[in-house]
Amino acid sequence: MFLRRRRIAVLLIGDIFLFYFALFLTTKISYPLESSAGAFAEHFIPFSYLIALWVVVFFIAGLYDKETLFFRRRLPSVLFGALISNGIIAIAFFYFVSIFFIAPKTNLFIYLIVAFLLILSWRLYGPIIFSSGKKQKALIVGEESALLEVVDEFAHNDSHGIAVERTVILGALPLSLVEVPKEIPTKNISVVIIDMNHPKIELIMPQLYNLLFSGVRFFDLSAVYEELFDRIPLSIIYYQWFLKNVSQKTYIAYDALKRYMDIALSLVLGIFSLVFYPFIVLAIIIESGNPVIIRQKRIGEEGRPVMLYKFRSMERNEDGVWIGETENKVTGVGNFLRKTRLDELPQIWNILRGDISFVGPRPDISGLGEKLLKEIPYYNIRYMVKPGLSGWAQIKQNIVPQSVAESKVRLSYDLYYIKNRSFTLDVLIALKTIKTLLSRSGR
Repeated sequence: MFLRRRRIAVLLIGDIFLFYFALFLTTKISYPLESSAGAFAEHFIPFSYLIALWVVVFFIAGLYDKETLFFRRRLPSVLFGALISNGIIAIAFFYFVSIFFIAPKTNLFIYLIVAFLLILSWRLYGPIIFSSGKKQKALIVGEESALLEVVDEFAHNDSHGIAVERTVILGALPLSLVEVPKEIPTKNISVVIIDMNHPKIELIMPQLYNLLFSGVRFFDLSAVYEELFDRIPLSIIYYQWFLKNVSQKTYIAYDALKRYMDIALSLVLGIFSLVFYPFIVLAIIIESGNPVIIRQKRIGEEGRPVMLYKFRSMERNEDGVWIGETENKVTGVGNFLRKTRLDELPQIWNILRGDISFVGPRPDISGLGEKLLKEIPYYNIRYMVKPGLSGWAQIKQNIVPQSVAESKVRLSYDLYYIKNRSFTLDVLIALKTIKTLLSRSGR
């Protein structure tokens, strides 16, 4: 149950194996039988370097995302685009920077076709392996909003191996809660997903405990939701969740490494980005005049105010309003700058100063942040960590929140990041951000 991480690992191992198997088949096709083994050995080491780069491209392309794993109609186009990118990398590797004395030419073209067909077949039919076998019957107990999302996910994705036999919405019980555990053995339920932090559940804990001896497995609804959707459900978390999941970890080594990486990258990227400044400045002035760079008061780590700098993308700078609440509009140049994130280039210098990081929850404009603190429970928790130029919510939500409801969704992703933050997660966010920039989608 909930084997997404294992599925991703299996797919990754399968992809790597098929990359090498495609190389083996290519040498069989391109060389006489007696020399194909030698050709494979000759190509093995240089292609190993390429395969490592290609796996990174697969991550950036989203080939290990849940959406690509489950919605297979997207797979051929995503895979084809990734292999085109891989082909360009291979051409550059072999013909411009390679230290190896091989030039595949026609072999490379054959190899890419063979690899595409093998990996496409693996990705289309591999998930059948994960979904084979009898489904486990489940009982789900919790508040309505989170419960219904989990039920819908199980109903539409057979790969989880779960059949929801019974649901109990705690806010609308048709019968006494103490009767619910009695249904578990009668319905052959083997999995119980329950909101263990809900006050009402305490009433039936002894009965649930006794079911452990009959082989029933129990999972916390919030943990299952997090596993399925990569965010923390606001509707089923309480103060004790924060005490258990946020306060117990220390991040001294991680914070130090992250700061060193921020300094090094901001120095390199900051100097490189200066090349774009004259063109951006000229475009803004020609279209709408000054000011070119605006200052925005934002809420930083621990709620401290920070002043961030951006290239102006709207007719004028405003604080504390959603887009659409005023007549202020995004300019033509500003629209391009936002799509490409070029409007945020000056914030690289904010990263160097330590105001923000490359990765973290996006810093609120002070006026909007003050509104959201009043409207959304636990909202100030996102100020526990240093804000970032890009974050988990940005790569998952794909929109700039323009309402309290959308800001609640953003907070659920921010909570996931705060709970699970690590150098590995930061690298994943950086790779996904690169994908967004290359596709010019989202913010």
